[in-house]
Amino acid sequence: MSEKINFLLAGCGRIGYRHAQIMSSLGRLQAVCDIDPEKAKLFANQHHCAYFTSFDSMLESSTANSLVAICTPNYLHAPQSIAALQHKLNVLCEKPMALTGRDCADMIQAAEANQKKLFIVKQNRYNPAVVAVKKLLDANRLGNIYSIQLSCFWNRNNHYYENTWKGKKALDGGTLYTQFSHFIDLLYWMFGDVKRLQAIIKNSAHQGIIEFEDNGAVTLEFNNGIIGSINYTVNAYQKNMEGSLTIFGEKGTVKIGGQYLNKLEYQAIDNYTIPTLPVETQPINMAIMKAP
Repeated sequence: MSEKINFLLAGCGRIGYRHAQIMSSLGRLQAVCDIDPEKAKLFANQHHCAYFTSFDSMLESSTANSLVAICTPNYLHAPQSIAALQHKLNVLCEKPMALTGRDCADMIQAAEANQKKLFIVKQNRYNPAVVAVKKLLDANRLGNIYSIQLSCFWNRNNHYYENTWKGKKALDGGTLYTQFSHFIDLLYWMFGDVKRLQAIIKNSAHQGIIEFEDNGAVTLEFNNGIIGSINYTVNAYQKNMEGSLTIFGEKGTVKIGGQYLNKLEYQAIDNYTIPTLPVETQPINMAIMKAP
């Protein structure tokens, strides 16, 4: 990456700060925007850039070779990405990409029509353990894959959802959008499209707090015949517990675990051993650096 990038950043929250930390090593953060003027001003002062409270006004301030990072609430990802693409800017959008398949298609169409690049942050693909297992699958070292099990056991207490867009279905999307979209992404990336599924979902601990389920159990079959299960919850007691993917194949079994699919926890592979891997604790850094 020889050419420096001019960055614009929408959303001055926690994820926005993570993005800004990396941007300085890749180029220059020109401007930020947030509907909260005090938050935007503080962020801009810390990063020595301009600030706006209007997304459209920030787009108007852009210069050549600019990329917009969309770190706003879920429901804004599609309209803001499309607006930036139509303004002839490249876009790096946080997860989830959008809240409907139609919106995702419109984002892709806008990128193609304006000949600009659209990136979605899916940093778990860069976890060392995930990279190693994906190479196994691509090399067919596990042989035919029989089944997979995905476990997502995190904690989100009532305070997390107070006075925010989170927990509102039309703005948030749901637990599989906000908490576990990275995990779902890996299933499609590694095993392909899903042919059919069944699910039982329930709001067990957040009734009156959120507008969707807080836990679920899913069985699914992929187009290639692999069967699988997803068990997910945000009711783990007090803290995040586990994010894991176990793969059962003809020639081996592997499990990626840790809280965030960032550790190789088990392997038994025919005539092969995955070497010792580093534990990636901040994979978003790698994802942002690779995207442009």
